[in-house]
Amino acid sequence: MLNRVTNLLPAELLSILGRIPDRVKAAVEEIRIREGKPLEISTSEGFWFVSVTGSLHAVPDEAYKPSVEICRKLLEKVTNHSLYTMEEELRRGYITVAGGHRIGIAGRTVLENGTVRGIRDVAAFNLRIAREVVGASASILPKLLDMSRKSILPALIIGPPQQGKTTFVRDLARAVSSGTWGHPAAAGWTGRKVGIVDERSEIAACVRGVPTFNVGPRTDVMDACPKAEGMIMMLRSMSPDVIIVDEIGREEDADAILDASHAGVSVIATAHAKDLEDARGRPVLRRLLDEGAFQLCVELRRSSTGGLLSRVLPVSAVQRAPTARAPTASKGGGAFG
Repeated sequence: MLNRVTNLLPAELLSILGRIPDRVKAAVEEIRIREGKPLEISTSEGFWFVSVTGSLHAVPDEAYKPSVEICRKLLEKVTNHSLYTMEEELRRGYITVAGGHRIGIAGRTVLENGTVRGIRDVAAFNLRIAREVVGASASILPKLLDMSRKSILPALIIGPPQQGKTTFVRDLARAVSSGTWGHPAAAGWTGRKVGIVDERSEIAACVRGVPTFNVGPRTDVMDACPKAEGMIMMLRSMSPDVIIVDEIGREEDADAILDASHAGVSVIATAHAKDLEDARGRPVLRRLLDEGAFQLCVELRRSSTGGLLSRVLPVSAVQRAPTARAPTASKGGGAFG
């Protein structure tokens, strides 16, 4: 994974991270760089602090501590030496770069009339490495099929941060678009037209509007566009059968999803929530669930091996069913509860 972001790292950081064990290097998902604080990496198995020699430690005592100069160089690299052109991204607290990698930032905010206008004196970075996992949706997709319409049921994909939601919907787009349904009864179905509204450029990782991840042959992407506006644009211009959108949560998102639902389009959307009951506690998600925008809810969790654990529920289920056995998982997916 580390080799995907080498162009973003200052030479000093790249040299240190290049010394970590190859097994860990291939599994790195996040790199946290904080001015004067221990350098930290994480994988699906946990996190480690990194020393100047590349050795890994559970405690920060021996870890390398990036200087203010290293942080300045990193900020220049991720903004392509132009803070001004990245003003909107900085205001939102993250920058998405080519490849779909997202760099979260923290520092002193700049306020204007009580509203955050940007972040100054950036002192912390969280580099999240995007990854493509072909087959990540394979074990779950058959449970989402609408046999009467020969398509996919509208579904809300939920889970805490960093549980594989974006990886899942990326692969789902590929499978639905290519007609890889994974169910004997759907063997003769063709792929469906898929529209991805990729506000943060993470699902498809477009470069000049062209996806760099495999999202399927019948998929169109509205890149770097606000979700609500992008969904309406897709409905008007691309006649999708399925719309996929990441991290919904605002009233305008709900309005656009309901418009798509009323137009007969299946919407697959992700949101942060622990489970279906937790999702119903969020007003926007509760409105969508109550008004029938989604028929199914998919609760996702990461397994210790990096696969996906899942539970597929009808939206009428307010509470989890009692857990009868331990979770199981595979590389492509699994079930829990």
